[in-house]
Amino acid sequence: MEIDAWVWWLIGAAALGIGLVITAMPELGMLAVGAVAAALVTGIFGGGVVIQVVVFVVVSTALIAVVRPIANRHRAQPQHATGIEALKGKQAVVLERVDASGGRIKLAGEIWSARALDTDRAYEVGQEVDVVDIEGATAIVM
Repeated sequence: MEIDAWVWWLIGAAALGIGLVITAMPELGMLAVGAVAAALVTGIFGGGVVIQVVVFVVVSTALIAVVRPIANRHRAQPQHATGIEALKGKQAVVLERVDASGGRIKLAGEIWSARALDTDRAYEVGQEVDVVDIEGATAIVM
């Protein structure tokens, strides 16, 4: 019993897909798509080995040539901070005196408990402070 060529291409695509999952190398996924393209051409048109390999190489190379630069540009874009990371470095207004033992500030439209970074320093109501860190639900300010 002989296995058709298109089945071998699908087996190769599955192996490349497994490799993609294990290594997280996106190039393996692009090669897997090239193998699927070769399987389709072989199954539908019954092309010879040369045509199969040419389809595999052309599709895989085209994907790598087009997708990699786009992915690299996307990866190079600055990531936006979210959650508490986005609050670090923001300014806040003191609502209740803030010192080493605590206090309250208005930060990004919300009321937060706060503590002074410098234990010898106190901030009075109405004063603007900078948030340097967030510990739990407490903003550390200076």
